[in-house]
Amino acid sequence: MAFWNRKKKKHKSALREWFDAAIFAVVVATLIRTFMFEAYTIPTPSMEKSLMVHDFLFVSKMHYGPRIPMTPLSFPFVHNIMPVVGGKSYSTAVQWDYKRIGGRENKIKRYDDVVFNFPGDMVDDRPVDKKDNYIKRCMGLPGDSLEIRNRVVYVNGEKAFKPKYQQFTYRVSSATGAINQEIFDELHIYPNTDDRGNVYPGIYSLTDGDVEELRKIPNIQISLLDTTVAEPVRPGVRELRCFPNTIPGFSVDTSLNWNHSNYGPIYIPERGKTITLTPQNIRTYITIIQKYEKHELTWDGTNFIIDGKVSNEYTFEMNYYWMMGDNRHNSLDSRFWGFVPEDHIVGKAWFVWMSYGQEGIRWNRLFRSIKALED
Repeated sequence: MAFWNRKKKKHKSALREWFDAAIFAVVVATLIRTFMFEAYTIPTPSMEKSLMVHDFLFVSKMHYGPRIPMTPLSFPFVHNIMPVVGGKSYSTAVQWDYKRIGGRENKIKRYDDVVFNFPGDMVDDRPVDKKDNYIKRCMGLPGDSLEIRNRVVYVNGEKAFKPKYQQFTYRVSSATGAINQEIFDELHIYPNTDDRGNVYPGIYSLTDGDVEELRKIPNIQISLLDTTVAEPVRPGVRELRCFPNTIPGFSVDTSLNWNHSNYGPIYIPERGKTITLTPQNIRTYITIIQKYEKHELTWDGTNFIIDGKVSNEYTFEMNYYWMMGDNRHNSLDSRFWGFVPEDHIVGKAWFVWMSYGQEGIRWNRLFRSIKALED
């Protein structure tokens, strides 16, 4: 047949071309967000001043290996709540088991800044990959023993790395009765606030360097706010009982009087390791056994019964991590809700691409790697 008799291909309309291009862009962006990196914004001061509120950063999923979506039916680019209209942005009609593709580093390194799905019980009805994202520093790896003595962290009996911008909470006052906030603004030091933005006058989270600078100011008085009880009650500090909590029906080791400054020692579970369960340590590991690794566990007064069989030993099926905020007195972290399972790990904090605060854009933080900002 002559070429002039061939039927001409039907050209797509401009609207169809735009639609196809949009679909292609959504698919590509979704693949990048799922398997390479994802944008994240620092919402709370728990990592100040290592990572600051309103730091916009990219989280690398390539370092530890991207996690295959466990809840694949989800609205694109939305984590768990639909914007504007509210409600779930996902469907649980299809649920996949936890799997992770090999990454650049594969393993979390001690002291990495890690983004993970919140493992606590506040949103227990959500799938793992749809729980809220948190970011903390990994202070303990699987198999480690961690302890805090007088605010100093020890890992396996040795002093742990001290972050450059580690902070504690202080009360700051003036002998003259008034504090010149302009001086504090120049030092980028601001009063503590609660989750609603209410200011606690005279209460500040300070680094060692901040304390040194403030002591140079005449008439300034500084006192560390700390506690030796399990439930601190003071402004600017979360009033929460430390992990592990009491479990009805099980004996409680009354010698545990841990708080956020004196804590442990506590063993961080490692996949394949077996422990002996006791009435004293069961509250430390019951959440792992029942919630994260999904076994039935009961106590008959003498023995533990796991999945219908008497057993006083348990072998962990996943690795677990211990996460803490650098703002030690103002951080909701593993000291209050325990271990982070490996299937909750999202990725490694990579670099900040945008940042702003009370003083405006923080130009010195733009397009800086997390490592460079913390050195």
